[in-house]
Amino acid sequence: MNQLLRFSGSVKRDPAIETWMKTHTGDLGIIAQHWFEVMRKCGDDVRELLHDGHPTACIADAAFGYVNAFKAHVNVGFFRGAEIADPEGLLEGTGKFMRHVKLRSHRDVNVTALSKVIDTAYTDMKERVRAELQRARSCYPPPKRPIPVQLRAGAPFQCQKSRREMRPQF
Repeated sequence: MNQLLRFSGSVKRDPAIETWMKTHTGDLGIIAQHWFEVMRKCGDDVRELLHDGHPTACIADAAFGYVNAFKAHVNVGFFRGAEIADPEGLLEGTGKFMRHVKLRSHRDVNVTALSKVIDTAYTDMKERVRAELQRARSCYPPPKRPIPVQLRAGAPFQCQKSRREMRPQF
């Protein structure tokens, strides 16, 4: 199955997320900020947006992770979490695609394991986006012979036939 959750409007750095970070202070806010920063640092191609009121990390427009702070915990979630490796068993949830790690405090966290899950989610989504792009390109194979110079984009077009010759013959 290859359905990707896509959001238009992802950018390199979203000012709305900075505002979100400033309004979520305290221990849980710090935890959320830290783990979203880990997502941001996965690669130069990571983009972001505020979706459903929480910071979401994407590759291009395909979401791979998010953080959200609640009253008593922080969720670090993954949009294709049901399909990624989780050797330490951190991921919770029973949905078809999504999984999350629920953090109540800094001492709750296996930093190495959660960092690995984030990296795995990023790598998995990057591969899915790459494969989807490759499939789309294969739908439009390159022409079997070169396109004549006269027909290439930007080339001046000169019709070789007169109008009379171009009229349909009935």
